[in-house]
Amino acid sequence: MIPLSYYIAVSSILFVVGIIGVLIRRNFIIILMAVEVMLNAANINLVAFSYYLESLAGQVVALFVIAIAAGEASVGLAIIILVFRGKIATNVDQINLLKW
Repeated sequence: MIPLSYYIAVSSILFVVGIIGVLIRRNFIIILMAVEVMLNAANINLVAFSYYLESLAGQVVALFVIAIAAGEASVGLAIIILVFRGKIATNVDQINLLKW
């Protein structure tokens, strides 16, 4: 049986990689992928604690997180496609389209 600390370590490493990806990169798609990595790190924690506490609550919440991540990815990709079609910018820093 794998100890809980191993799951926490893997989840922490994935979360830090996701944060670094969001903060350093300026490409839309890479930022969305980094957010997905962060959500997967949270799911690993939820499922690991759910298993060790012998409860299904963490696994149910993980399923909701997966559903929300799918919606977030589809809306984010739709916005990215609209921005790229208009050739407004390809860099996150250059876009002020969504401001009032």
